[in-house]
Amino acid sequence: MRPERLNPLFADADSLDGVGPKLRRPLEKLGLTRVKDLAYHLPDRFVQRRTVASLDDAEVGEQIVLALTVIEHRASTGRGPFRVLAQDAIGNVCALTYFGRASYSAKSQLPVGETRWVAGKLEQYGQMLQIVHPDHVAAENAALVGKLTEPVYPLAEGLTQPRMASLAAQGLERLPDLPEWIEPGLLDRQKWPHWRDALLLAHAREHPDARDRLAYDELLANSLALMLVKSANRARRGQPLAGDGRLRGKLQLPFPLTGAQQRSIREIEGDLAQLSPMLRLLQGDVGAGKTVVALEAMLTAVEAGAQAAMLAPTEILARQHYETLRKLIAPTGANIALLTGRDKGRPRESILMGLLDGSIDILVGTHAIFQDTVTYRNLALVVIDEQHRFGVGQRLMLTQKGRVTPHCLAMTATPIPRTLTLAQYGEMEVSRLDEMPPGRQPIDTRVVAVERIADVVAGLERHLANGQQAYWVCPMVREHETEDIAAAEARYAALRERFGDTVVLVHGQLKPELKDAAMERFASGDAKLLVATTVIEVGVDVPNATLMVIEQAERFGLAQLHQLRGRVGRGSEKSVCLLLRGGQLSETARERLALMRETQDGFRLAEEDLRLRGGGELLGTRQSGDTPFRIASLEQITRLLPIAHDDARLLVERDGGLASDRGEAARILLYLFERDWGVQLLRGG
Repeated sequence: MRPERLNPLFADADSLDGVGPKLRRPLEKLGLTRVKDLAYHLPDRFVQRRTVASLDDAEVGEQIVLALTVIEHRASTGRGPFRVLAQDAIGNVCALTYFGRASYSAKSQLPVGETRWVAGKLEQYGQMLQIVHPDHVAAENAALVGKLTEPVYPLAEGLTQPRMASLAAQGLERLPDLPEWIEPGLLDRQKWPHWRDALLLAHAREHPDARDRLAYDELLANSLALMLVKSANRARRGQPLAGDGRLRGKLQLPFPLTGAQQRSIREIEGDLAQLSPMLRLLQGDVGAGKTVVALEAMLTAVEAGAQAAMLAPTEILARQHYETLRKLIAPTGANIALLTGRDKGRPRESILMGLLDGSIDILVGTHAIFQDTVTYRNLALVVIDEQHRFGVGQRLMLTQKGRVTPHCLAMTATPIPRTLTLAQYGEMEVSRLDEMPPGRQPIDTRVVAVERIADVVAGLERHLANGQQAYWVCPMVREHETEDIAAAEARYAALRERFGDTVVLVHGQLKPELKDAAMERFASGDAKLLVATTVIEVGVDVPNATLMVIEQAERFGLAQLHQLRGRVGRGSEKSVCLLLRGGQLSETARERLALMRETQDGFRLAEEDLRLRGGGELLGTRQSGDTPFRIASLEQITRLLPIAHDDARLLVERDGGLASDRGEAARILLYLFERDWGVQLLRGG
């Protein structure tokens, strides 16, 4: 239960002055729904202003504060600006320029003949100096003394800087006094302020130590929660699983296992044989053979007399896994079934009965396989594919279906830099598949200017005429009014006009049955060209598809580009990936596309992605709304996470965990950052 002293921070933003239905929508767009969110909505930067005696002392482009006497109001015809002409102490004239409704208030704020103190950015328009939409106008200089250093906040349409500053200030007024959770020696060495002071300083001025302190709090909360998961998992009673090889020996795999697969299988077998439930992440590049490793683990469970379940985040991926596993598993005689949310009536009842009486050994499906109505005879292993789509709290819920806690093998096809593996999967042991199966041909990757799109379509026509299939990926579903971004629906319409009924469309907003029907046509070969958004990033395996076109490739992160490219090159034929680029490329975009041409090593690309993104998004995770951190920048994660991880380990293993004095403070930290699923694992948490 959340400590009472935190309740003021978790109050709705509606409780703040000035927040009504009109303001609620832009705040929700920014994720600012509670007082805490506003307190932690830190400025992007700060405006530094200088008080000057006259315009002669200022430079164009500078942020200034000066006294001006109004000499004339000058309205424009039509939609032109409203200008207030004013002069400084020595007679230099400056225009204060307003557009739209702001002109109405300018008349009353700046009466002719009166002197006002004005704060804003000095610009030049033709021969005249001007300040467009002054930031502040005041009758006395004293009113602007506190505005010389002013925060600039991230905004959404409908919010202004003054309004956001007011809401942040109200949030800061409600900050309670909280006990210190950082180890005292570390706090002294880093010269960090205490929590409340750090938040106040971070909103007031550039203060790297305050920012670091707040980032460290977030990293410590995450590390501690993951450490508690790991510790609680070790204390649980699981079901040791030792297979006898009778089923695995019957597998007829298309390729011999790589050294990395053999190593990972041994690591998993070692975990399965323990009384403590396994908690392991299997990282594997696109096509590195994760599914085979997972199958070996699931057959080990079946050989030991238990059941296994594989969870996929989408129905497309679940069906893909089911078909792949069904073919591989056929020689073993093990019974496999598929269950999704769309299964109804007798087929569903039959599957439920098979799980209950144990006649179904392996179940593949979406989250439907863990609904309350789904009961297993002896579920002992849960495999979670595309792990990044599921939070730790969801994963903990999924492992409560067995008589004892099932073993858990999580898989991800998104290679993660070692720096971030600790941040996102610190509670898990990690196996890496860093070798590719033999026989996989490298994918010929080329960058093509969008002006050559007619040549690309002509090449696509020849490709399809040869009996092969292709993908065409666009950044979004529909055209945006203000941005020139390729849209899947528009591209689909154009390509369908040329190639007819052999073109199908898939995107996340389609109804599941339409999406499945399109995918089924493409997988069967009936459809030759699949136009899609990044919904096909994972889980589509069509060996006859040997051409991938990614439109406006510069808009994708390296990790996403690598995942999309991995949809081709899955058969024995030579495959090509064409990266269609726009005309205006940033230096980062150029380097990203060059790296795609240079290497197909997903782990290297992940490290480079981390370097290129800098303080931005982590491996494209924010593109899908999923990132573990809101405060900590990438640079801070790299620098501070190892310290936070060590501190969390000491607290759990040496300093009495959450039962100690510092542990009580750390418990508050976990609730503050909503990592309380770590607390819930402890008795009395």
